[in-house]
Amino acid sequence: MSYLDRIRACQVFDPAAYRPFRVDGANVGWVRPGLAAALADHPAVFAVSDDALVLHPRLQGFGERTTAVAEVVQALNAQGVLDDWRGEMFAAGARFDQPLFAIDRGAVPAFGIRGYGVHLNGFVCDDPTSRESMRMWVGRRSLTKRLSPGKLDQLVAGGQPAGLSLRDNLEKEAAEEAAIPRALVSRARPVGAISYRTEQPEGLRNDVLLVYDLALPPGFVPRNTDGELSGFELWPIDRVAAAVRDGDAFKFNCALVVIDFLIRHGFIGPEEPDYLALVAGLHVPE
Repeated sequence: MSYLDRIRACQVFDPAAYRPFRVDGANVGWVRPGLAAALADHPAVFAVSDDALVLHPRLQGFGERTTAVAEVVQALNAQGVLDDWRGEMFAAGARFDQPLFAIDRGAVPAFGIRGYGVHLNGFVCDDPTSRESMRMWVGRRSLTKRLSPGKLDQLVAGGQPAGLSLRDNLEKEAAEEAAIPRALVSRARPVGAISYRTEQPEGLRNDVLLVYDLALPPGFVPRNTDGELSGFELWPIDRVAAAVRDGDAFKFNCALVVIDFLIRHGFIGPEEPDYLALVAGLHVPE
């Protein structure tokens, strides 16, 4: 096993097995032929061809598109074609800052729509010059979670819903998942983004994770309040690195966030085998 294995696990995607999903001329996702066939039963909303799935051009504006898509998604859930209605809306578009419509979060993987999320690395470091002093808070996902139950996770992580700023979402997730006060999470630094496109049991995960680092005081102890994490442990960074490198204990995308942290903080350096492949593998070409 290796770090590169974690990267490759997030590169399982064959474009030939999908049709591009287009809205107003922009590619916003990817759908499998089976879903495209089901969507062909809704010609007032979707135009289906052998080459693409297109949201009907008569639908104009964010609100009109959102309403029309929601009606179809709800119908497909009732028919069992889709099976994950969340009641939380995600924005969809070719660009993060230019959403074309919103869709229920549970349908995002089925449509291969780019989803966004915030991930927070919470760490404690008494001496920045000493590798041994770096420790990271690791969360364990609840066994009742629909996706990746029992897997290891970041201290805080969550999807980015429509209509909420990144910073407000980070503060909300930090409060719910780890009881981090707003005054403390306000110190979190945005440090970049990672992206991947990979097939998972729930569908095509075509995601961008906005990553934050937060240096925490030694006396802080996280406490989950929403039931999504079963607990936390403060691990030496070498233990975190080994867990990612040597197995799949971390949720697939959380492993990438750890690799990114290890690279940025110098724990994975240019001497590491496949270093350039690791750096490049944290980003999907646009």
